[in-house]
Amino acid sequence: MTQACTFCRIAAGELPAQLVLDEPEVLAFLDRSPLFLGHCLVVPRAHVSTLLDLPAPSIAPLFGAAQRIARAIEPALSADGSFVAMNNKVSQSVPHLHVHVVPRRKKDGLRGFFWPRAKYESDEAMARVAEALRTALRSPA
Repeated sequence: MTQACTFCRIAAGELPAQLVLDEPEVLAFLDRSPLFLGHCLVVPRAHVSTLLDLPAPSIAPLFGAAQRIARAIEPALSADGSFVAMNNKVSQSVPHLHVHVVPRRKKDGLRGFFWPRAKYESDEAMARVAEALRTALRSPA
């Protein structure tokens, strides 16, 4: 636990939150500034800043919980589906890994992603980016 971290303090019971899920490795609670009502944040109990810092054994508990919440959102809130997302460093308002699970309804006003889209200048440029990623994936971390 990092004492200054808001989510660590919620996990420790030091700050109030509307808990949705409370498990040994994972906690989920309602976002205080929701995109839509029912917007949940799923967090590892252990302080982890980003997805890149998450230990491999913690991946299944975190994403399993996010999946279960996404499944529960539909019947519980009469939602048509959900939006599941996370930020790493950029736009991460609390530097503790968290997965957003947001209920969605048809014609809810949310259109696509929240940022402008880009286009590759050519198929060759797209191929160069793919190759750079493949090379990085082959390299040891």
